[in-house]
Amino acid sequence: MNKVVANADEALEGLADNMTLMLGGFGLCGIPENSIAAMVRKGVKGLTCISNNAGVDDFGLGLLLQTRQIRKMISSYVGENDEFERQMLSGELEVELIPQGTLAERCRAGGAGIPAFFTPAGYGTEVAEGKETREFDGKMYVMERWLRADFAIVKAWKGDRLGNLVYKHTARNFNPMMAMAGTVTVAEVEELVEPGELDPNTIHTPGIFVQRIFQGERYEKRIEQRTTRKRS
Repeated sequence: MNKVVANADEALEGLADNMTLMLGGFGLCGIPENSIAAMVRKGVKGLTCISNNAGVDDFGLGLLLQTRQIRKMISSYVGENDEFERQMLSGELEVELIPQGTLAERCRAGGAGIPAFFTPAGYGTEVAEGKETREFDGKMYVMERWLRADFAIVKAWKGDRLGNLVYKHTARNFNPMMAMAGTVTVAEVEELVEPGELDPNTIHTPGIFVQRIFQGERYEKRIEQRTTRKRS
């Protein structure tokens, strides 16, 4: 089945106000740049976005914060986005902060069909308020629910027309588990190849999880914090 669409605008057909989205990436690494730009153009509002973080003020999901298209962020980190912080502290943006490992597992559980699981992370803190807790082998755990989304939007290095995906190095991050947990999964790739060109042993996301795929363009691949050592 050929799952290729022409561009991000076509890939996001059906995206509407008040939907829940998962967006791959960690910081600015492995984010679906073309799809985010298309969402800004589309102007959808009231979005709930599940992402490790919200980019920076002028890039990544920060662009959707600037245009007030996001109603709620479900994230683990907000430190590099001043506008995120401002909207959260002013009450303009609803925010659910989740320990990073728990966020990853909640996405993975959503894709695996596991509605809930127990984790020690967050027990005895605000994270556990209102949640079921239980003792296992003398240690206390918090029950966490899966996360699923109307659209999961991911970025891969290579993909074929059947939707099989390969991620590159740390750009893999949250993308594989989110790709499994969307009702509609959109993949943008740097290189689109024909079926059979990808080594089956290297495929990270099987095409069964992907409904639409397109080749992105003009990736900036910004670096959030560039750290270098002085020349000797």
